[in-house]
Amino acid sequence: MPELRLHPAIDAIPAARWDSLCDGQPTLSHAYLSALEASGCVSPRTGWTPRHAGLWEGEALLAAMPLYLKTHSYGEYVFDWAWADAYQRHGLDYYPKWLAAVPFTPVPGLRVPGRDEASRRLLIERVREAAEASGASSLHILFPSADESAWLQAAGLEIRHGVQFHWHNAGYRDFDDFLGHLAQPKRKKIRQERRKVAEAGVVFRILTGADIGPEEWAFFHACYSQTYAEHRSTPYLTRAFFEDFGRRSPEACVLMIAERAGSPIAASFFLRDRTRLYGRYWGAIEFIPCLHFEACYYQAIDYAIRSGLQHFEGGAQGEHKLSRGLEPVRTTSAHWIADPRFRDAVARFLAQERGGMEVYLDELSERLPFRGSTA
Repeated sequence: MPELRLHPAIDAIPAARWDSLCDGQPTLSHAYLSALEASGCVSPRTGWTPRHAGLWEGEALLAAMPLYLKTHSYGEYVFDWAWADAYQRHGLDYYPKWLAAVPFTPVPGLRVPGRDEASRRLLIERVREAAEASGASSLHILFPSADESAWLQAAGLEIRHGVQFHWHNAGYRDFDDFLGHLAQPKRKKIRQERRKVAEAGVVFRILTGADIGPEEWAFFHACYSQTYAEHRSTPYLTRAFFEDFGRRSPEACVLMIAERAGSPIAASFFLRDRTRLYGRYWGAIEFIPCLHFEACYYQAIDYAIRSGLQHFEGGAQGEHKLSRGLEPVRTTSAHWIADPRFRDAVARFLAQERGGMEVYLDELSERLPFRGSTA
C-alpha cells in the first residue's frame, strides 16, 4: 500500500529518484530545490520549513510534491494577504499554512510529478488529508499544470486564475522575421527601443553553463540586489544560491551581460530546458533608456529563436510585455481552507474573480500586437 512520507529536506530524497519524475523542469529539479536550502534562502528562519511530500511504495518513489510550512506569504506571486488579514481580525491563526510551490519562482508546470496519473492523484488526496489533520489553516498549490488543476479541484481545492505573458515561437527564422509578424506601430517601436540601446554603445555578452564564472555571478548578483534596493526591498536569493545552482546544473543557466566600452553595466539571468527559456531576474548599475526591454525581452527572444526554443516565459505580471510580442497565458493556483466559514467566503470570492479574469483575458487578446489582430 503506498505510504505518504513528509521529508524535512529535499536531500532526504535521493536526487535520481526525484528527478526521474520531473520531466527536466529546471526549477523543480532536485538541484534547484537543494541549492535553495543549502544557501539558506529556504529555511525555517526565512519562513519556509521544508515538508516535501513523497508517495512511497517500499523504496520506490511513486509521486512527489515540493511542500513547505509557511509563516508568511512572501515570495509566492499568488496573493492571499486579504485572507490572512480576515483570519487575524477574527482572532484566528492563518500561519503556518501548507504551501506546494517552487519558492520565489512563478513558473507554471508540474507540482505533483509522478510515475502515473493514479499515483499523482493519490498523493494530492493524501497531502490534503494530512493538511487537515495537522490543524493548519490552509493548503495552497501554486502554478500547477492544467491536468493537475483538474485533479486538485476534484480533491476539494478551489481554483484561482491569473495571467502571465509568454512568447511563442511560430517558426521564426530570426528576430527580423519575428518583427515582420507584428503590426507596423509595434514593429517600429521595438526597432526604436533597440536603436537607443545600440546607439548608447551597449553590446551583450551571452554566457551559458560553465562559462559563467565567479566574477560574472558576483556582478549579476550586484545588479539583482540593486533592483531590489531601488524598490526598497530585500532580495530573496543570495549569491551563494546562484553559484551553487550554476555548479550543479550549468546546462540550465543563461546569463546575459550588457557592456559599454568594455565594462559591464547590466545583467539578466535566465533558465532553460529543452524547449523553453524562463525569464527570471535582471538589474543594472547604470540607467540607459530601454535597456530593461533589451536585456529582459529582446535579447531573450533572439536567443530563443537562435537556439530553437519554442517558448519564452517572461515572468510574473506586466502588461507592457504584450506590446513586445508576448501573449497572455492563463495560470492557476489551488486553495483549500480548513475553516468552513472562510472556505465558503473564499469560494465565493474566487468565483467572482474568475469571471473578472475571463473578461480581462478577452480584453488582452483583443490587444495582441500581431498583424491582423484588432490591436
